[in-house]
Amino acid sequence: MSIRAVVWDVDDTLFDYTTADREGMRAHLVAEGLLAGYGSAEQALVRWREITDQQWARFSAGEVDFVTQRRDRTRVFLGRPELTDSEAEDWFQRYVTHYEAAWSLFPDVMPVLDARAGSHRHAVLSNSSLTVQDRKLRVLGVHDRFEAVLCAAELGVSKPAAGAFLAACDALALPPSEVAYVGDHPEIDGRGAADAGLLSVWIDRGGVCATVDPPAGPRRIASLSELPALLGADTRFGAPSTFR
Repeated sequence: MSIRAVVWDVDDTLFDYTTADREGMRAHLVAEGLLAGYGSAEQALVRWREITDQQWARFSAGEVDFVTQRRDRTRVFLGRPELTDSEAEDWFQRYVTHYEAAWSLFPDVMPVLDARAGSHRHAVLSNSSLTVQDRKLRVLGVHDRFEAVLCAAELGVSKPAAGAFLAACDALALPPSEVAYVGDHPEIDGRGAADAGLLSVWIDRGGVCATVDPPAGPRRIASLSELPALLGADTRFGAPSTFR
């Protein structure tokens, strides 16, 4: 069957999360007078991401809710378990202010969305919350490009579980065989979408997963300019992927 819709991951797929996170954390630690305690902004960010992954795993397992994992990220990062919910939330929101100041789309996003606007339907599936991603997409000016925005916090199931991808297909009223999924993580996005029966596309932007051997199933691309060739029909936008 032909691909009729594309479902997108957001962070580090459409939105340059890594850069925004790095620059936001650097600015936040400077403003809070905490940078020296971590040696460098890079070391601080490594620690922040480790904690984020740990706390997200707790959320994905149903051990805590979305807001609690966010507050616990702050407590663990600061080494201050005694922080009240209000104190932890306030600290996190001050970080968010700096983080949002660095928000941007990758430069290959708008060209491919424009090129596929008339030929394919589009939706979002993210391992985050609707509150976070809905606002992000609006600020970045692309919210109206998507028929549906689905997030793990509201779905009650997160990628790579098949149920998350199938929920996106249900929202579009399409079978998985007619839907492509584009994401930046080879396992969470790539293998998860492939196992659920979607056309799985791993966008490898040279980040933390760049040295990972791709699992069986996903098509690997280095730029979204390669996506139209994988979707079929009009291929004027880009050459076939060199990673296939």
